[in-house]
Amino acid sequence: MALGLALAATGAQAACQIEYKAKRDKPLELYYDVTTVNAPCSSADAALRAQLARKGLTLLKVMSKKEK
Repeated sequence: MALGLALAATGAQAACQIEYKAKRDKPLELYYDVTTVNAPCSSADAALRAQLARKGLTLLKVMSKKEK
């Protein structure tokens, strides 16, 4: 039974809802948005930075985080 619980726990992936501000340079554009990343909130900042970088954005500030 313990093995079944361990497998169920590892199979479920945490998600974090993040409210943030970001920017893009040249020309300057400011963004405010809420998104969900597939990472626990403890490591969501790094996941969000990578997601934003793929779009050419720089994270300015995380306003709030909430586990989903």
